[in-house]
Amino acid sequence: MTDNNNMLPTNPKPKFRFNPSWLYILIFVTLLGFLMMNDFSTTKVLDWTEFCKYANEDVFDKIVVSNRSNTIEATVRSDRRQRVFSAEEIRLGTANKVEVKIASPDKFADFYDKAVLEHNIRTSVSYRDGDDTIWHILLSWLPLILIITITFLLMRRVGGAAMGGGIFSVGKSKAQLFDKDAHTKITFKDVAGLAEAKQEVEEIVSFLKNPKKYTELGGKIPKGALLVGPPGTGKTLLAKAVAGEANVPFFSLSGSDFVEMFVGVGASRVRDLFRQAKDKAPCIVFIDEIDAVGRARGRNANFNANDERESTLNQLLTEMDGFASNSGVIILAATNRADVLDKALLRAGRFDRQIHVELPDLNERKEIFNVHVKPLKVDATVDTEFLARQTPGFSGADIANVCNEAALIAARNGKPSVQKDDFMNAVDRIVGGLEKRSKITTAKERKSIAFHEAGHASLSWLLEYANPLVKVTIIPRGKALGAAWYLPEERQITTREQLLDELCALLGGRAAEELFLGEVSTGASNDLERVTKQAYAMVVYYGMSETLPNLNYYDSTGQDWGFAKPYSDETARLIDEEVKRIVYTQYERAKTILTENAEKHHRLADKLLDNEVIYSEDVEHIFGKRMWVSRSDEILELNGKNGKQDENTPAEATGTNDTKP
Repeated sequence: MTDNNNMLPTNPKPKFRFNPSWLYILIFVTLLGFLMMNDFSTTKVLDWTEFCKYANEDVFDKIVVSNRSNTIEATVRSDRRQRVFSAEEIRLGTANKVEVKIASPDKFADFYDKAVLEHNIRTSVSYRDGDDTIWHILLSWLPLILIITITFLLMRRVGGAAMGGGIFSVGKSKAQLFDKDAHTKITFKDVAGLAEAKQEVEEIVSFLKNPKKYTELGGKIPKGALLVGPPGTGKTLLAKAVAGEANVPFFSLSGSDFVEMFVGVGASRVRDLFRQAKDKAPCIVFIDEIDAVGRARGRNANFNANDERESTLNQLLTEMDGFASNSGVIILAATNRADVLDKALLRAGRFDRQIHVELPDLNERKEIFNVHVKPLKVDATVDTEFLARQTPGFSGADIANVCNEAALIAARNGKPSVQKDDFMNAVDRIVGGLEKRSKITTAKERKSIAFHEAGHASLSWLLEYANPLVKVTIIPRGKALGAAWYLPEERQITTREQLLDELCALLGGRAAEELFLGEVSTGASNDLERVTKQAYAMVVYYGMSETLPNLNYYDSTGQDWGFAKPYSDETARLIDEEVKRIVYTQYERAKTILTENAEKHHRLADKLLDNEVIYSEDVEHIFGKRMWVSRSDEILELNGKNGKQDENTPAEATGTNDTKP
């Protein structure tokens, strides 16, 4: 048997490592010593007659005679400087020495002995045999040498960190290489949802692993694939999974890595990137946020467009599909702004495929929750299907944030595991903001907020196509003084009637204030902003106007119309009038419905003032069961528990944040 104690690793002696900062300290100390040792005083040159005159007047404090160079350097007494130097030289504070050329030290000695006897001077004299010429040369050139050395070291250090190896490497590619032997943890199993996007990306990986399967039928692998979708949907994660799955080299970099302050660097880096990729073909090149370099050329030409960025894009277009062959190099790119990309970049032969990575649906959100809940310590009350139903419109990044926030809330409250109410509080925290119970509101303000939120809740319950209510609160959250949570249907298209009902529900708060309080407040600013945008979209984008039907004034490419409006001033006036008419009609409709149900609205507002938070069953108890059962209502019925049983069960999907400016 082997003694395990003998196999324990011993602590090796730490190796000496040179720290570049020590060199800077050494240079600083040298300069400081040089400044302390060197004499920067002004030296005035005198002739022998002037020197003899000043010497007889006992002006000098000390005289140094150089035997080899036949020169004298004398220091003037501080109280006699005005005799030798001008007022300007004395004002500068460096005038205290004079220099004289003599015939020989012996003649100076005769003069000095005579001056001592006749004038009783007190000047001390010393003799020096050496020559200081070399020392003076060193002192003169040392500062310049040190400055050049420091500049060289700083350029080398900064250049190595910021430009990948020094100033001469500025044109080199900054792509990070993941070799096939490198250990990468992320695989396609770690990517939840995105079934269609994964299928297309997996096909690229499959081709690289087994190209004969496709080439035998005469097929060719796409040269490039562009991942397009909203932020947080998993585009970069898909690329990381490709790096983990593909048994080929994988180059990863960002679109901003091509852009530099030096002219021509971007194009040089593109050339170097593809040169490296060709050397390691077959391989994959991933460019994240390609819109940083791939914007459409020629935009805002009159405002000095960035020529460096355009030259970089031109080089990228040439490398992707030019005269040179790029066989075996596949380009993956990701962006959430495909509408601003150059058309030449999106054509077949460069990016043959555009893979749309959309927000996850119900089943995909459940899969994403399963992935992010796995490392958490959760109890039996947590149901990922319930969480998925409570978070419509959430991206993968939002869901990851919800899970992390729920764990933090549970730890803050000292719980042994993450529970269902922690997830619900996390959703409320992310969408609505942190509760601010300490914010001071007067009784009149609380009543105004309660009537406002009760107006939203009443109309959302009474209108057929309004989003079903989940929860209403008058507790301030974030910038909102009150908020209403709804659970919208996940529909692919929206009808005119549905949009009008949503407008009417949004105007319910302002209508309740005017009807029942006799005055309006600034609390409806967020509602009015959303109403105005939606009504304008109905007229200008969706063609849902009676006056201007079936017309669309939106350019999805953003290139055709530029700064000019695509309609005349008369049409602009008609658009304004139509938007006003739609908003006015729905506002009057909201007041009519609230007037017919005034007593029930007041009961709901009073309950909200008493409890601060009300749920869907509170509204149902006052208004009765909702006449229209939608898919979202069925989702709520599947929750099992709601408001009174568990105050944290209703989740916030979309909030009506009524803020004061």
